[in-house]
Amino acid sequence: MQVSSRYARLAILVVGLAWAGCGPAAPPAPFVPAQDLIVFRGATLIDGTGQPPRPGMDVIVIGERIRQVVRDADIDPDLLRKARIVDLRGRFLMPGMVDAHVHLATPPNRRQAEAILRRDIYGGVTTVRDMADDLRAVGDLARASLVGEIAAPDIYYAALMAGPAFFTDKRTAQTSAGGEPGHVPWMQAVADDTDLPLAVAQARGTFATAIKLYADLIPALAAKITAEAHRQGTKVWAHATLYPAKPTEVVAAGVDVISHACLLVRESATPAPGWAEPHPNVELAAFRDGRNPALARLFADMARRGTILDATLWTYSRDTAGSTTMPPLPPGSCDDIVGGAITGQAYRAGVSIDAGTDNIADWTDPWPDLLHELAALSRKAGMSNGAVLRSATLIGARAAGQERDIGSIEPGKLANMVVLARDPLADLDNLKSVVMTMKRGRIFERAAFAGLREGDITDR
Repeated sequence: MQVSSRYARLAILVVGLAWAGCGPAAPPAPFVPAQDLIVFRGATLIDGTGQPPRPGMDVIVIGERIRQVVRDADIDPDLLRKARIVDLRGRFLMPGMVDAHVHLATPPNRRQAEAILRRDIYGGVTTVRDMADDLRAVGDLARASLVGEIAAPDIYYAALMAGPAFFTDKRTAQTSAGGEPGHVPWMQAVADDTDLPLAVAQARGTFATAIKLYADLIPALAAKITAEAHRQGTKVWAHATLYPAKPTEVVAAGVDVISHACLLVRESATPAPGWAEPHPNVELAAFRDGRNPALARLFADMARRGTILDATLWTYSRDTAGSTTMPPLPPGSCDDIVGGAITGQAYRAGVSIDAGTDNIADWTDPWPDLLHELAALSRKAGMSNGAVLRSATLIGARAAGQERDIGSIEPGKLANMVVLARDPLADLDNLKSVVMTMKRGRIFERAAFAGLREGDITDR
């Protein structure tokens, strides 16, 4: 096909104007990873490994990573002469926190997502685990955060798999716009005849860290998906009940993390209802004292396997009634009190509990959503402050599949850290005394956080 000379001349003119600086704006400057040598000096270190707090500690950072953790009295004087010094005497230094259950793009809303992420990073959250959304939008946010275009935590995310009946859910249309729900790489309908190696490979092609199992899955199929995902080096995160697969069956399938303490009430159903069937309320009295025998057997198996419980207690509280990502339970069937009793039972049984939100606080709240979940784990599940901080750091890192790089302050790990003016082990409210957050060697001063504006976060 020939192009008219008029259009050819126009194309040449546009290109010429662009090269002359009169066309579209130039791309941003190339991203340069942090290269600084910084010594965070004299802090009381809460390193996330389980050790007690250590006063008078120095953390040496080069570029994105932690090089050394030493007593201030033992630091090399030559190093101090070369480095930028951040004096942390009288301050507390802990690992960057992980929100292990967010939804950044159901449906995509770039302004809202960036506002939430900005609030997170300036409030001490350096990593989030996105639990399946429109991954075209999430992937772009993850890239923008990684290269420093936006102020945000690192983002690790899941591609979703569920049975065909799930894809009548209106959210799947929102997150598959331009494609057919259940037939896009990040949101796939699976059945007995699905080519699972291909389906998992397509999901991995979205740069997903994990497969999320949602609903309309029988135990055998959940186990097959999990086995294939693990064979391909991919984590599996699942709802605790897959309708009809019950919690014991989901855990037996070998998944890495199960989400939503309130979905564990379905362990008492024989059998659990299918996704498209009515979901009758469960008698909750058997769960309120945190001593349910069926859950005791489940939690013993989870502790043995190392399966993590992503409890999401806050999302069941009264102040989250407007959430559109809340798990599908009939009104009144469970709340943060029952969920807290269940989570407390899991905690006492030795199950690892991460800290995830699955909801968004009002724009007037200047602190990360995660702090609501941490308060719920303390007040509703009876977890100690140290255990709550572990949930928000090292266990969250494990849930995201990133424990080699984040979750504790140790040599070789990413320089993801939070400086606090007050001791978070004494009072979790002291997590609101953030002085600065460091992510991958870049510092975000709390004083530079301007707060959100009305309209940044909208009803979903």
